[in-house]
Amino acid sequence: MADTPPEEDAMSSLLRPPVIRSAFGVLDRSLFSKTVNLAAAAVAEKKNISAWRQKLQRDNTLLTLERIPSVVSHPDQNLASRGAKCLLLDPKIKAGVPETWTPVIQEGVASKEIGVIPYDLSLDYNYWSYEDVMRSLLPPDLRDEHDGIPGGFNHAGHVAHMNLKEKFLPYKKLIAEVLLDKNPSIKTVINKVANVGTESEFRTFAYEVLAGPNDLNVEARENDCVFRFDYSKVYWNSKLEGEHRRIINLFQPGEVVCDVMAGIGPFAVPAGKKGVFVWANDYNPESYRYLDENIKRNKVEQYVRPFNQDGRTFIREAADLVYAASRNGEYAVSGPSRKEQRSRHPKSKTADKATQIPEPKRTPIPPTISHFVMNLPASAITFLSHYRGLYAGREQLFVPHTDTKLPLVHVHCFAPKADDETSLISICEQISAEVGVSMKLGDAENAHEVTVLEVRNVAPNKHMFCASFRVPPEVAFAARP
Repeated sequence: MADTPPEEDAMSSLLRPPVIRSAFGVLDRSLFSKTVNLAAAAVAEKKNISAWRQKLQRDNTLLTLERIPSVVSHPDQNLASRGAKCLLLDPKIKAGVPETWTPVIQEGVASKEIGVIPYDLSLDYNYWSYEDVMRSLLPPDLRDEHDGIPGGFNHAGHVAHMNLKEKFLPYKKLIAEVLLDKNPSIKTVINKVANVGTESEFRTFAYEVLAGPNDLNVEARENDCVFRFDYSKVYWNSKLEGEHRRIINLFQPGEVVCDVMAGIGPFAVPAGKKGVFVWANDYNPESYRYLDENIKRNKVEQYVRPFNQDGRTFIREAADLVYAASRNGEYAVSGPSRKEQRSRHPKSKTADKATQIPEPKRTPIPPTISHFVMNLPASAITFLSHYRGLYAGREQLFVPHTDTKLPLVHVHCFAPKADDETSLISICEQISAEVGVSMKLGDAENAHEVTVLEVRNVAPNKHMFCASFRVPPEVAFAARP
């Protein structure tokens, strides 16, 4: 690793907060006050402030730091009251030491366009970031290159959910208090006291409130949808927003998706908003209740249907229900958006009188499911045996009799992180064992191949993956058990 340049090290040292090793749980914000002795260029004419700022910036002598303005009022209150301004200078420039001045500064002083004066920059607790404050408060022996500062948390509405390592527990109240200070949207900080799934099959967890009110009724926004739920009763992970979006982007309007472990709807509800039919199921009665509410809240009832069943039995049942809905001629009706309706209203100034508002469009439910989503990484792979007989006796619905392919399954799972393909191959072997057909690592669009993508790092040696594959014909069309 390259050494830090001396000037950068001097700068960081000047702006480092005071080291405070206080008693456990005690936060005295007043101790973070600090005065930094700098030099400033007092600009004689206010009209020249911008020009001198550009000159000093090109000269690399202007102080340019986040959250510190480079243009400040003159330290002399009389001059400041008349609008006098100064430009803060890099710490290497000393007011009483002309030898530290660059030629640009020397010329400015000689022409009396600027003067170099002392300036005391006052910093307090509000200036420093959460990481700055925690480095000041926590003993250095608690930190190493892997753990760093305990800053990661799952964000659910106004709640920050931490999972603190044991060595940080004596400082848990202190950590939570600083976290609240530095994150205005957070009102409550909780800490998990047991692994998800340890005490509940519904992926809920025991927790303790570290700061703020014990109020876990939250509202979260994700992928243009609003979700409300009691965080203590259902599973929610804000760190999966990108994965939710990636999977949703695979769906096409008018397709049918079966979300086997739907939770409160982070896949299902946004998919419904884009015109995708979703049979959404969750085994947790509380998740089902909030799923139903969120479907209505986001006005996707035409597209998303909630269920509260064991995912194992729901897999084949969903295929039957979708087929029956299609045979019954069920459909969704979509019309012009509200914005389009307003623009074409007769009284609208921008209305095109020659263009009529289009008739509502009917989108029929197709007879087959295009995607299955299985986001229960601890055990979803063990559900795969239940795809046997998924479309028994209905071969005529698929290739080569039609253009329709068998469904893609997206199953999430955990596996150790490896530098080679060992973990990916192991996932394929587990899938093979469950479906009863040999599956190998490759492209999900190819027969008997699996695409495996890494989703996120869960722990130092535990990663979350998503394995995607098409249900093999010998599995889909097999006799049902």
